Amino acid sequence: MAARVARTTTLGRVRHARTRPRPVVSVIVAAVLVVGGAAGAGFAAYRATDSPPGPVDAAATPGVSPGSTPPTTPTPTPAPTADPDASFTIVAAGDFLMHGPVNADAATPGGGYDYSAELAPLDPWIQGADLALCHLEVPVAPPGTKPSGYPVFGSPAQIIPAIKAQGWDGCSTASNHSVDRGFAGITTTLDDLDAAGLGHSGTARSAAEEATPQLYRLERAGRTITVADIAATYATNGMPVDADKPWSVDRIDVPRIVAQATAARAAGADFVIATIHAGNEYQTQPDAQQQQVSQQLADSGVIDLVIGHHVHVPQPIAKLTGGPRGEGMWVAYGLGNYISNQDQSTVGIARADSGILLTVHVTSQGAFPAEGRAAGPARVTGVEWTPITVDRLGGHKVYAMPDIANGTHTLPAAEVAARSARVAAAAGTAAPERTTPLTPTGPPPVVVPRAATAG
Repeated sequence: MAARVARTTTLGRVRHARTRPRPVVSVIVAAVLVVGGAAGAGFAAYRATDSPPGPVDAAATPGVSPGSTPPTTPTPTPAPTADPDASFTIVAAGDFLMHGPVNADAATPGGGYDYSAELAPLDPWIQGADLALCHLEVPVAPPGTKPSGYPVFGSPAQIIPAIKAQGWDGCSTASNHSVDRGFAGITTTLDDLDAAGLGHSGTARSAAEEATPQLYRLERAGRTITVADIAATYATNGMPVDADKPWSVDRIDVPRIVAQATAARAAGADFVIATIHAGNEYQTQPDAQQQQVSQQLADSGVIDLVIGHHVHVPQPIAKLTGGPRGEGMWVAYGLGNYISNQDQSTVGIARADSGILLTVHVTSQGAFPAEGRAAGPARVTGVEWTPITVDRLGGHKVYAMPDIANGTHTLPAAEVAARSARVAAAAGTAAPERTTPLTPTGPPPVVVPRAATAG
């Protein structure tokens, strides 16, 4: 480093020497000779290319009155300079549905679980997002209890660090299985998510936590853009929510969701997502509740995006009327499964083997400081989808289907093509397919802790 500094200093001296004033004697002499020669001639004649001083010849200059001076071209007013736009991406996926066979493939000889091999094929797709939001449909089994699968779920605790390691930033947790392990399951799940540094929404350990939106802060273009995620479920499979803890699971109630979104914006949110767990299982078309709730949220003007879960098959992506500023609101009615043991052979529904990886582009236009104009609102500027699937016979590995167009050793290319076609038909034509992973546009988001006091 010292050598580089010394070299810079020497070069600085050389540049300074080259800028010293040169002797001006010869210049002055030349000027005198020129002026003297011109004076001796008395400026008797002008070259044909010279223009004499004095009044303008009106006959030679149309539109100019005699005796006036020629008009000058006005200097154009420079366009105001704007700050750069702040842009980022959100990636969301369907259900983490930890069935017994999924856990069995992740089991290790020492009695633990390692999900890295199952999830690894999708690592680039998740890690390329600026904000990655998953849906953890099942609770974590409380300490001292054994993991379990369908119908009363209790996931091994190792799924949480696996979610973190893959690149997810947070998960919604409101589902019909939220209280499969009672309030202890809710507490354990949120404690583990907190310990991993992951955000969460939809369940709570206290009334104060339920009232606190989950916020994610992204630094882009020299400013902070804050995203809020709000989640709710249609029901809890008849499993009772503790009577003295009604706040522990958020249920679908449009006025309450709108109030939460309004409060989130008051807390600094620039962009609000509503994650809705609803619909008829294995049905591609959204049911009446999904459509009605989504449209009402769009009409509220305070929700930017709706992401749906629960039905275990892909559903359409659409842009509804309404939305913030009347610009419309995107909804992905159902993203299907992310990882599960479901396919034609296990549930009799072929579409259950696949899901949608949703990509959302968000941009806030830069401010115009010279004009006192603030930065524009954060708005959706693009939506894309990618078909994903679970290779159940290949160790429950999850894949983006563009990555395995030639198949795997247990999933023939023809089957991959058929699954891709089914996802495309379900997703519809409102948004295009994305076939390559993203690249992060800036540093990871800051996960803002919620109020976690239990009781």
